[in-house]
Amino acid sequence: MISSDRYDGLMVLLRVGAVFSPERLETADILVAGGKIIALGNDLDIPSGWPVRVVEASHLIAVPAFIDQHVHVTGGGGEGGCGTRCPEITAREIAAMGIGTVVGVLGTDSISRSPADLLAKVRGLRAEGISAYMYTGAYRVPPPTLTGDIQRDLTWIPEVIGLGEIAISDHRSSQPRQDEIERIVSDTRVGAMLAGKRGICHFHLGDGKRGLEPLRRLLAETEIPADQIIPTHVNRHPALLEEAADYALTFNASVDVTAFEEAGDGLSSFDAVSRLLERGVPAERITMSSDCNGSLPEFDANGAYLGMKVARNTTLIADWQRLVHEGVLPLETALHLITTNVARVLGLHASKGHLCIGFDADITLLDSKLQPQQTFVAGKRIYDVNAEE
Repeated sequence: MISSDRYDGLMVLLRVGAVFSPERLETADILVAGGKIIALGNDLDIPSGWPVRVVEASHLIAVPAFIDQHVHVTGGGGEGGCGTRCPEITAREIAAMGIGTVVGVLGTDSISRSPADLLAKVRGLRAEGISAYMYTGAYRVPPPTLTGDIQRDLTWIPEVIGLGEIAISDHRSSQPRQDEIERIVSDTRVGAMLAGKRGICHFHLGDGKRGLEPLRRLLAETEIPADQIIPTHVNRHPALLEEAADYALTFNASVDVTAFEEAGDGLSSFDAVSRLLERGVPAERITMSSDCNGSLPEFDANGAYLGMKVARNTTLIADWQRLVHEGVLPLETALHLITTNVARVLGLHASKGHLCIGFDADITLLDSKLQPQQTFVAGKRIYDVNAEE
């Protein structure tokens, strides 16, 4: 449940069994104040009378709270009509998976769902303790915005950190021309520069024959740097994943794999990460996301809607755990895929993704099976598996 034990106005001292920053630290104590980590050490001595709440968790491992860069916080879907809209996600569903930060997206439906709805939901999640951001835009081009302009959205709205998810190589996309793609990416870059943000452009990849070609052309034919772009759903089918590996290696670019609950013709995020690593893609160029509360629609060969399910974030954590349990990656490296790498891609790396002095106190406590037990955001405990409903 979402805990009411927020420790407002107090310092918090976590005494844990081990700390991974993601790298293993020779420390077992984390002291938090003002939403930041202010000290790391062993057997920290706290002066008498200080307003410190101690959390004894010597049986748990402290890691950076996970970051999910692709969440349909207002619900996705709608491809089969108004009766097929997916539900909104709750703060509990986010925090229970050890996730402290999410980025909200709009997908196919930007008619009954709008950027204003998305902003309201993001602010609501923040009020409940989740660190939440959003992309302006949706599948279609020109993208819907809050102010009528991509640059103004990025410059004037703090919660907006990029553009997305723009659909390409998909029968549900608006089939944008190459010059249209270049224009919206350029607008995002300039708006982000004015706002002091990274301004990532988050591209939805469908299973169309063009694959990553629009993004390859963008990077090959313009001055846009590769770190401005993040293609997601690259594990939709094996050929696309192979193309994504070549794309990452050619442009030194990052790619995002989706934790599909039912991979179908595609690959699970576990298999996708494993194959990308086998192809020589550096682990620091791979991120994982959930597509949580988005739709998992099924279409026939002619594009007619057949049915759908709703994506959950449980698959993301399960596939990530499997990477460690089956020895594909050590814990220290696997953590980068859902913490440090994501923070860097989003431009949040100065405050999130590490357990370091001065960073946000976004901390997840895991048990020996890597299952989240407690989640702290800005030093406030927002989830405790042992708390009563």
